[in-house]
Amino acid sequence: MREVPRPVWLLACGTFVNMVVSVSFAFTFLYLTGPRGLDAGAAGVLSGIAGTGLVAGNFTGGWYGDRFGHHRVLLAAAAASGLLLAAVPLLPTAALFAALPTAQYVSGVQRAAASALVAAVVPEGARRQAFAVMRAASNGGFTLGPLLGALVATRFSYDWLYLAEGLGSLGLALWTARVVPPPSAVPGGRPRAHAERRGGVWAALRTRPAVLVLLPAIVVIDVVYRQQYSTFPVFLADHGMDARVYGALLAVNGGLLLCLELPVALTLRRRSPLRIVGTGLLLVAAGYAALLLGAGVGTAVVMMAALTLGEALYKTTATAYVADQAPEHVLGRFQSLYAGASISGVVLAAPLGGAVYEAAPGVLWPLCAGLGAMAGCAVLLAAGPRAFRARPPGTPPQPRKAGPSRVSTS
Repeated sequence: MREVPRPVWLLACGTFVNMVVSVSFAFTFLYLTGPRGLDAGAAGVLSGIAGTGLVAGNFTGGWYGDRFGHHRVLLAAAAASGLLLAAVPLLPTAALFAALPTAQYVSGVQRAAASALVAAVVPEGARRQAFAVMRAASNGGFTLGPLLGALVATRFSYDWLYLAEGLGSLGLALWTARVVPPPSAVPGGRPRAHAERRGGVWAALRTRPAVLVLLPAIVVIDVVYRQQYSTFPVFLADHGMDARVYGALLAVNGGLLLCLELPVALTLRRRSPLRIVGTGLLLVAAGYAALLLGAGVGTAVVMMAALTLGEALYKTTATAYVADQAPEHVLGRFQSLYAGASISGVVLAAPLGGAVYEAAPGVLWPLCAGLGAMAGCAVLLAAGPRAFRARPPGTPPQPRKAGPSRVSTS
């Protein structure tokens, strides 16, 4: 862990505090159908548009960072999302159809900028540990956040959730500006390069076929993975297991992640990243395959444990792998592509899974297991036989022969 630079630890501290109060999205539907008086259809439309804004922000945030600097974009996005969210209680209901999607878009930009900033600050060989630290901070904050959010919403008002999240984002902007330096001021950091001098992101992607395989695989697995937040609780209720069982299963997920993600990243940091990612995707597939054994608490626990182990393997490792593969001038865009792919299920999982479950409930879990297995096998095949030999941390990449159209890696 000594290889993780101090700015990452400081940013992780700010992220933890911010995530404790960043829970308004979990209560958005209740807020819209309750205090705001919208019917379920209108609330669903607004929630869906807001989710689309979040995904779009993740896909585009790295573009801003490559042009204006990841540190600067993180500050601006955190401040903008904070002001928008804090203003939500004051806005008329009609204005929420513009304010909430915009706030979610800026939050997505903030997430992508934070990821790119970590990649720019941390040298290759230590990124898995660094991203594991950031995920541990985020997961730790979100473990506490919903409990406190539910208490505040029921005892006081839903409006306080938006005010607290807005103040948390503003606080993160101030904290980052004060204690987290830009990459150019960090020893070993990667200063911003100009894309127009060395080609664009698509030229860089064409020379990295494994990344082109990984990104679609992450989209597929995220749609599969996020069924646990949409169709899975419906499945439990249909088989006589209430919200208490579902809540306990989510606690299994959060507890195992907090305990395992950092040790796993440290233990496997010298291993082939694509092999680890592929194995993680196969574990997610195995989790849904466990539901084919029957509907019960035992199979549900096995399913959640397999999903959590898969998540611990693939999420941190895939994020670091994409950062390691990125040339300096498109570092933010590579991270943005991964960030968008990694939350695509926010928009796609519920409608796709819900449609399949309504039409043929018995087909959903075999389909999830099959798609997850296909994604995992694709990544393992992309790794190739040479992937068994991982480069030790801190070892510079070997030069590769390149044709006139190749873009060299950093």
